[in-house]
Amino acid sequence: MIENDTASIPPAPTPSIAVAQSSDERLWAMIGHLSAFSAFVTGIGCIVGPLIVWLVKKDTLPFAADQAKEALNYNITVAIAFVALVLFSIITLGIGLVIAYPVGVLLWLAWIVFTVIAAIKANEGVAYRYPFTLRLVK
Repeated sequence: MIENDTASIPPAPTPSIAVAQSSDERLWAMIGHLSAFSAFVTGIGCIVGPLIVWLVKKDTLPFAADQAKEALNYNITVAIAFVALVLFSIITLGIGLVIAYPVGVLLWLAWIVFTVIAAIKANEGVAYRYPFTLRLVK
């Protein structure tokens, strides 16, 4: 006789279900990502834009705040990488530009592509996580 003791069997994990966000929350999440493109106007705008969205919306729109914080972390990571490439070029007296320039171009293209992908996902209500990102702002 087989006993059916369900108390000893742990429950199956529940699949993660995307929580439906309002259109306003999805819009602000998308703005949090796209505000990084203000770097084309001011160099530091890639950090300031997501920071402003995160600070303004962190208490009222949790999804938008999460995505703005993710964009902030990503843009800080990319800025650190660009500064490292510039320092590498300076330390090697310009010889390092043979490596730094192509890597910088690839990094810049990846920054644009991942930011656009993140904005599209945020507008769909999906929480996007950038690859290779230092989570400095918690």
